[in-house]
Amino acid sequence: MPETDAPTPVSSTRLASERPLRSPAFRWYFTGWSITNAGSAMSPVALAFGVLEATGSAAWLSAVLAAATVPMIATMLLGGGIADRYRRDTVLRLTSLGCGISQAGVAAVLITHQPPVLLLPLSACNGVFQALTTPTMRGIVPQLASGRGIQQANSLLASARNISKLLGPSAAGLLTVSVGGGWAIAADAGSFLLAAVCFARMSLPDRPPRTDGDPSMLGELRQGWHYFSSRPWIWSVTLAFAVFNTVNMGVWNILGPAIAVHTIGAGGWGLVLSARGAGALLATTAMVKLTVRRPMGPALSLMTLAGVPMILLGLHANTLWLAAAAFAAGVAAEFFTVAWSTVWHIHIPERLSSRVGAYDEFGSFASIPVGQLSVPILATAFGTAPVAVTGGALTVAAMLLPLLLPSLRRIDISTPDVF
Repeated sequence: MPETDAPTPVSSTRLASERPLRSPAFRWYFTGWSITNAGSAMSPVALAFGVLEATGSAAWLSAVLAAATVPMIATMLLGGGIADRYRRDTVLRLTSLGCGISQAGVAAVLITHQPPVLLLPLSACNGVFQALTTPTMRGIVPQLASGRGIQQANSLLASARNISKLLGPSAAGLLTVSVGGGWAIAADAGSFLLAAVCFARMSLPDRPPRTDGDPSMLGELRQGWHYFSSRPWIWSVTLAFAVFNTVNMGVWNILGPAIAVHTIGAGGWGLVLSARGAGALLATTAMVKLTVRRPMGPALSLMTLAGVPMILLGLHANTLWLAAAAFAAGVAAEFFTVAWSTVWHIHIPERLSSRVGAYDEFGSFASIPVGQLSVPILATAFGTAPVAVTGGALTVAAMLLPLLLPSLRRIDISTPDVF
C-alpha cells in the first residue's frame, strides 16, 4: 500500500483466536502496546530526576506524582463505564492521543526550565487519560484471544512491557545525566502518539445498539459493583494491592530516587530498575509456555519478594544487592500479573470486564496519594531507613493475607467458573 493511502482498519466479526499472533488485530494492538510501553518505561526515572533537578525537593516530586494520581483515581470508575459502553479501540485511540499531548507539555516544561508548578495541571490531564486507558485495556484481550490463547496473549504483552522496563530505565538514566530528563519524557510523548496510529489500524466489532430499556451508565456501574463486591477472591486481592501500591509508590518511587541521589546515583538507580525489568522479562517469557492450573497461591506467595528491595533500600544496600533483590521482585510481580490477568479474562464476563476492572483499579489505587504525600513527612519525622524497612514488611504481610480465603486458592484457569 502506498504511504499516502489511508490506513485500512483490521476488522472481523470474531477476532478472538487461540493463536493471537495470527490475528492482524492483535498484532496491531501488540505493536501499539509495545511502543507506548517503551516510552513509558523511561518516564519514572526521567520525571523523578527531572523534578529533583529542577526543585531539589522530594516534596515537589511527591506533589507532581499526586497531581496525576488523584485525578486518575477520581475518574477511574467513569473510565470503566465508558470502556464497557463504547468500542474499546476508539476509546484507546483517543486516550493515547491525549496522553501524548499532555506528556509533551511536561517535556516542554522540563526542557525549557519553566516553573515546576506548571507540571501540576499537565500531570492531572495525564492522570485522567490514564484513568480512561487502564480499564479499556483490561477488556481488550478477551476480544482478541480465546482459550489457551488468553494466557499466551497476556504473556506476550507482558514480555513486551518488560523488555521496555529492562532497557528504558537505563536509557532514561543516561539521557537524564547527559541532556536532562525532559528529553526522555519527550520520547514518552512520541510513543503515545505512535501507539495511537497503531490502534487506528485495528477495529473491534461494534457494540450492540442500545435500546430504551438498557440501563444508564450509573445502572451499569451498579452492575459492576454488585459483581465485584460479591466475589471475595477479587476484592481480597484488591485490598492487598491497595496496601502494596500505597507503600510502593511512596517508598520505592519517592524515597528510592531521593536516597539514590546520595548513594548509587541516577545511573545506579536506572540499573536497579532495569534489573527488575530483566526479572520480569524472564517470568513473562516463561509464562508463554508455562501453565499453572491454580496459580493464585504461588503468585501471591512469590509477591512477598516485592518487599525485599524496600527493606534493602532502607538499609542503604549497594547497587549489586539492590539489583539482585529487584530482579527477584520483578520475577514475582510479573508471574502474578500474567496469572491474575489470565484468571480475570477467563472468569469475568467480557461485557463486565472493564467495569469490574475499574473497581479493582480504583480500590488498588485510591490510597496511593496517601503514600505519596505521607512518606516524605514520615521520612522527615522518623528517617528514611525505618520508613523503607517498615514499608517492606507491610508488603509481605499484605500479600499473604488473601491466601486465607479457600475460594482464592481454588481458582482454576482450566474451567470458566470459579464456584
